[in-house]
Amino acid sequence: MTKSRAQKRARPFMFRRAEGKKRTGPILLRREMVAFLPAAGLAGLWFGLDGFVLVGITALIVAWMSRPMASADDPEDGIEAPPVPQRAEAELMLDETIREALDSARGTACLIVGLDDAETLRNQMSRPEFDEFLKAFGERIRGVLRNSDRIALLERERYAAILTPTQRPDLESMIQLSARLQAACDAPFSISARSINITSHVGFCLLSRAPEHSGKAFLAAAEAAADEARRNGPGAIRAFTHEIRQAAKAQGALAEAIGPALEEGRIVAYFQPQICTDTGAVSGMQAAPRWLDRERGVLGEAEIAPAIEAAGLQMRLNEVMLFQCFNALRDWEQLPVPPGPVSLALDMAHVADPRLFDRLKWEFDRFDIAPERTRLVLHQDVTAKLDDEVIGRNVSQCAKFGCRIELAGFGTGPVSVAALRRTGAERIRIHRSFVTHVDRDPEQQRLVAAIVSFAEGLGLQTVADGVTTIGEHAMLAQLGCNHVQGKAISQPLPLEESGAWLARHDTRLSRAPRKDGRRGA
Repeated sequence: MTKSRAQKRARPFMFRRAEGKKRTGPILLRREMVAFLPAAGLAGLWFGLDGFVLVGITALIVAWMSRPMASADDPEDGIEAPPVPQRAEAELMLDETIREALDSARGTACLIVGLDDAETLRNQMSRPEFDEFLKAFGERIRGVLRNSDRIALLERERYAAILTPTQRPDLESMIQLSARLQAACDAPFSISARSINITSHVGFCLLSRAPEHSGKAFLAAAEAAADEARRNGPGAIRAFTHEIRQAAKAQGALAEAIGPALEEGRIVAYFQPQICTDTGAVSGMQAAPRWLDRERGVLGEAEIAPAIEAAGLQMRLNEVMLFQCFNALRDWEQLPVPPGPVSLALDMAHVADPRLFDRLKWEFDRFDIAPERTRLVLHQDVTAKLDDEVIGRNVSQCAKFGCRIELAGFGTGPVSVAALRRTGAERIRIHRSFVTHVDRDPEQQRLVAAIVSFAEGLGLQTVADGVTTIGEHAMLAQLGCNHVQGKAISQPLPLEESGAWLARHDTRLSRAPRKDGRRGA
């Protein structure tokens, strides 16, 4: 059985080289040598041994020069070199750059440019397409830098840019360079005749701020800044500081602290408004966890999710979020116009619990909340396992009970029409990777229009996630998307601030002419 490409790539250098030689075959047994047999016989007959030897040597030379050569583009026959150096080489290059900078009394910096949502992007493309994208991504970075600067691929979602030592680069110049890198990388990519839109984050560290004068420490500091940018993204830029260094050290302690935080009520639900594109009215609220930490401030899902998973407290977090959503729904009943259903994501641990429906039913009765006032958001990992008896039963019972079902991340993974019917979903969520630059990218517009048309054909509504600009909001409305949410509307709000925001929004809405409609579609 032929071994896979990945297995061959993993072999040591010398073994792949030998394998390439083996496929060329012994030179004396190659078919080209047959043409020289009559000539060698005649030369031996006419000119004796000297003629026979001369023709034989000529045949060997011709066979050697016409042998099959390994192609650099063929991983089966050649040695597949990475497009740029990897992490180990990056640390060596940084060591060299630091020595050069110190010897010449100059400064340097290391920048990390990464994808905000690499996993979703990998799911949208095949392996060759993603490799092609990474190459193009690196070329964009290279195009912004000077010829003397160097780049290195770190893992499969980030590049490190290593700047040639100059006269003391300062914070302002690095922020400007980071913005130029982002502008170049966030422009649409053309991969396999289709447009790919991304957002990127940038973290950088100046040599003057590096914790140590070593390539490993320098790179780690820049990565810590990039991690901070990703947590505050999409599209964030962060410089390495002492505070970020302390936060990076504290990441390992989050898993130990999150259990007490859950029990002490320091993990709370924030709510992000969703707007109906037809009427401008608030059509619902999306619940998201926030950690009110005494030392670190307000922590988002990027910090909470890994800590919850490491501590094995997914079920407890779901219970806390559900409790706070019901409290919010009860408080909003006192408003002149309630904001509509609240959307709450259910993870795999929750949906796979055989007692999920019974617990939900008990909570609805306890709070006296109608099931239709909630939307249970199912991500791709859940919809992919609807064949599981427990998961399928839970989703089906919740839908029959009256809970609204919403499928998240639509378009980034396999969701069949049968799955849509089995869940009883009434709404699908358009992933933010399709929303980015939709106001100025025709390819994005065609994709969103196709998703909206598909949803309308099945009688489903659509909500676009991650709307960051007014232009995106306006274009999504023109394309027929029913609802939008994102920074262009509002950041997630604590419960005590949501009422005031809703009142201000109603005031603005009443001053603008709009067609009739009611909230809570």
